[in-house]
Amino acid sequence: MKTNLLILTVAMLLASCGNSGEVSRAEYAGEDISGVARIVRDKQSKAASLSIEVPGKWTLYAGPSVETIDFSRPLLEGDGAGTFPLAVSDSVRSYFQLITEKGKAILAERHLPMTGGYNFRDLGGFKTTDGRYVKWGKIIRSDDLYHLTEADLTYLASLPLISVVDFRAEAEVSQAPDKLPATTTGHYPYSITPGNLTASMDLSSLSSNKGDSVMMEINIMLVSDTASIKRYTDYFTLLQNEKDIPLLFHCSAGKDRTGMAAALTLFALGVDEETIMKDYLSSNVYLGDKYREYIAKYPALRSLFEVKSEYIQAGIEWVKKEYGTVENYLGKVLHVDTEKLKVMYLY
Repeated sequence: MKTNLLILTVAMLLASCGNSGEVSRAEYAGEDISGVARIVRDKQSKAASLSIEVPGKWTLYAGPSVETIDFSRPLLEGDGAGTFPLAVSDSVRSYFQLITEKGKAILAERHLPMTGGYNFRDLGGFKTTDGRYVKWGKIIRSDDLYHLTEADLTYLASLPLISVVDFRAEAEVSQAPDKLPATTTGHYPYSITPGNLTASMDLSSLSSNKGDSVMMEINIMLVSDTASIKRYTDYFTLLQNEKDIPLLFHCSAGKDRTGMAAALTLFALGVDEETIMKDYLSSNVYLGDKYREYIAKYPALRSLFEVKSEYIQAGIEWVKKEYGTVENYLGKVLHVDTEKLKVMYLY
């Protein structure tokens, strides 16, 4: 009897380990291929495609969430590098499991295809220093929501987006109030005034060199000003409540107040500083169209409409000087439980 039970137990273990070759859940495994494969959606048409640089055969599965990816049949199969169109809905978010000969990765579009927005990005998919990955579809950063279309709102509802944190000053909010998807149950006006660049300076006398200094000073204020600290603390409090997720946080451009919040979030999750800086600088790519006319008309104001590494680095270095590490600042000043966040937001 014991022998039969042992045989049955071994058989069950072999089956659960995928001895049949079937895939049962999405995961990251094997060699890290997250940097050589990505999902891209066109801003206007919202058509999706897979861009892949991995040699050899690969298989792609898809679903409306990471937990419900359909492994009964592949969405697409291929051999070698290239860009391949994907037959998925353009009105809802899709998630993907890519399986190659070298490794597996969970994929989704990092840049959300908002017709009425520019700097909408998912913080998912970043690798941490301990080899884990940030979950997709949980934390979104963006610029303002005022110009979102009905199609944009439908797409955000498919996340489904539950909470929206608005870091803009009251004057900015009154000029361009947020448009929210129907799924949003919490809308939080966490105003951070130091990031309202036009409120307290004479733009007509601003030179490019002075603009760089102003931006560095603002980033220091974002982590040192009492009111800013209070708002970032409120943001992290929301982030630590399951009922408030998925969450989107934003300001007007999604680069300064939002950029610092994104950096602190990724630090809290254990993402390395080089990756955090690269993500911060990508605002320049996505905001190019939004501010091109302003920059052409007022070239001396270019600093206000772009990001440079020295801007946010000024704030990060102030934190390190005062608290030793960013992690110390997160815990002592913003009251962030980083271990809880890692449990919530890492695969």
